[in-house]
Amino acid sequence: MAVTESKKLISLIAPALRLLIDAENPRVIRFSDSSEEASESALTFEPPADVSIEQIVQKLSLAIQNASGSVPAVMVPGLGVFSVWDKPITSGRAAGKVAVVTGAAQGFGLEIAQHLIAQGAYIALTDINKQGAIDAAEKLCKTFGQDRAIGLGINVTDGASIGEALHQVVCRYGGLDVFISNAGVLKAESVKTQPEKDFDFVTSVNYKGYFLCVQKIAPILAVQHLACADYRSDIIQINSKSGLVGSNRNAAYAGSKFGGLGLTQSFALELIEDGIKVNAVCPGNFFDGPLWSDPENGLFVQYLRTGKIPDAKTIEDVRKGYEAKVPMGRGCTTQDVMQAVFYLMDQKYETGQAMPVTGGQVMLS
Repeated sequence: MAVTESKKLISLIAPALRLLIDAENPRVIRFSDSSEEASESALTFEPPADVSIEQIVQKLSLAIQNASGSVPAVMVPGLGVFSVWDKPITSGRAAGKVAVVTGAAQGFGLEIAQHLIAQGAYIALTDINKQGAIDAAEKLCKTFGQDRAIGLGINVTDGASIGEALHQVVCRYGGLDVFISNAGVLKAESVKTQPEKDFDFVTSVNYKGYFLCVQKIAPILAVQHLACADYRSDIIQINSKSGLVGSNRNAAYAGSKFGGLGLTQSFALELIEDGIKVNAVCPGNFFDGPLWSDPENGLFVQYLRTGKIPDAKTIEDVRKGYEAKVPMGRGCTTQDVMQAVFYLMDQKYETGQAMPVTGGQVMLS
């Protein structure tokens, strides 16, 4: 069987099995291309050729229903074995869910992953810094248990890179329930002087990257909905308050974030038919993370250089200037954002929304 065809079948069968085996608590499904791992009680399933995805899922569902007793594994001749792995996690706000987080090797993305795994999720940490993602995942596994996290390299501006990372997620966990689009970059400068390459870089990661990730992820989530009509999944973009109001001398970033909300609303309208909720969280300034506080390339340094806070002489002056803009007098924290993320995951009747978490700095009218 050709590699491309094999990957398509894996990305169809594994996500469907998660829901067909246990619709109440979607299970972790582990794929192996070695038929030797199949137990005697494994169900043999041969996908019919030249039929639709819907028909394959229906045939698989019927095969499972007709099997006597539980189905610990499904063997597909010429492809491999799909094994039901471990007992479902049932405690925590993300109990048993499989979550993929981009930009998760450090900073905000890593903290999001830490909160999700602490609340019962299996986590795929993805980042262009592959080794950083791997190291972070290994640390989480030491704390929360073997195989609870996996680190993968990803370039969100490259569809092939995204597809390969998701293939690894499907082979390890069977599919996913939550996608957190967190990867983002910022280069602040006046529109009068910003190099075209910097504008293209910011737009490519923040806007195009979000589009490409959803394009690759949506079919996997749609299969799970086919397997169980009541199943709902979540795509959540970590946007910004700069997606709600313009940002002086920061047009590339704000424009990409405004565009991200347009994508979020458009995705929400289209993908709800597949049981996919699509929302965005718009945090205020995350002052203590590397995006702001990195001593060489952080926003405090950039904004001091570009004069965004008049009369500021030091990085501390810039920070105080930004804290003064927030009615609550402080920057946003990961805990603030996670309250919004968990709300959107819990909420069954909300899609296409942009939720501000700004300490009152931006108020919707």
